[in-house]
Amino acid sequence: MPHLHIAEFKEIEFPSQNDGVSFNFIAENVNQKEEKLISVTVDEDEFFLLVKDEEGKKLLKSDKLTRPASIYNVHKALLSYAKASDMTILSSNVVQNQKNIHLQEVKALKDINYFATNFPKDREVRIEVGFGSGRHLLHQALNNPDILFIGIEIHFPSIEQVLKQITIQNLDNLLILNYDARLFMELVPSNIVGKVYVHFPVPWDKKPHRRVISTTFLEEAKRILKVGGTLELRTDSENYYAYSYETFIAFNKTTLHINKNKDIAVTSKYEDRWKKMEKNIYDLTMINDEESPALNLDGDFSFLEVKRSNEELLKLYKEIKRFDGGFVNFERAYTLKDGIMFRMSMGSFDRPEHLYVIVKRDNIFYYPALPLKSKSNLSAHQLLSRALYE
Repeated sequence: MPHLHIAEFKEIEFPSQNDGVSFNFIAENVNQKEEKLISVTVDEDEFFLLVKDEEGKKLLKSDKLTRPASIYNVHKALLSYAKASDMTILSSNVVQNQKNIHLQEVKALKDINYFATNFPKDREVRIEVGFGSGRHLLHQALNNPDILFIGIEIHFPSIEQVLKQITIQNLDNLLILNYDARLFMELVPSNIVGKVYVHFPVPWDKKPHRRVISTTFLEEAKRILKVGGTLELRTDSENYYAYSYETFIAFNKTTLHINKNKDIAVTSKYEDRWKKMEKNIYDLTMINDEESPALNLDGDFSFLEVKRSNEELLKLYKEIKRFDGGFVNFERAYTLKDGIMFRMSMGSFDRPEHLYVIVKRDNIFYYPALPLKSKSNLSAHQLLSRALYE
């Protein structure tokens, strides 16, 4: 992760600008005085820089909850703050270079709100979950120009690598999203997806709750797939194959095709390596046989008026409130110049959303963006709103 090891932290005036970076406000952790969050805006990216002590060193780095896909913008924000504050940099892994020419005009990278507010429905959609190097995703997009491909990935270097190739190959039918695929599936309209690819997901043998394949994921896949559409799982893990098979066949009605060591048109570099090692590759393909009802999510993320004082609200720190199927957790509390802020985890137990909530005298809002509009998040929001109101 990009970071600066600094001699001491120096605070600048907020709000201010330097070298094209806007420094909006600063938040101070109520219970860990050494931790601070600095809100920055670079181009269209709004995120936090994090100041903290780590292993005896004072670091300035990006906050992982709000970190944008553009590593270039993170580097720019870090170096701009160091310059504006005249801090002494003891060491750094931040590259001071120009933005890659292939990434300067890229339009393929979208945030979750793009899909939540106006999901593209004008043509068939195919989704790849965890595209890695992007070899398979790029091959599919290049050879199927009339189909819209959506690639979902959380690894930033992989995202930038694929964005570069989108520009080089002049692809206009491929969109990239940095988000949890399990949450993303909940906002996709019903019956519009031709294929969902899940190729070589992390097995998570020690943390099975983090696996992409789950009963809920398969339910959403069945809903969003067209009749005849497929979910294609490809894995080198025998444990993951066995677990997934049991999850698939637990449904009352399902159609599965199973293959072992099947050749496909394009493979990843990891698959090439595994084949040389003579590892087995397993394919599970679920075929959707039924049309699903339209997606219907009622509700919004507006808040009730807050009547409690900031001092009373800060007592919510570390509280966990539960509802049927989910929870709201006030993980950390911060003070602002004109209000307070909580770092939250909320939503379903299996795939919670992580974000911040800012409370000011006349305004309450999520930062840096609204939660995904899902059933569990809407229920969690209602509970959160009542907790702030009561």
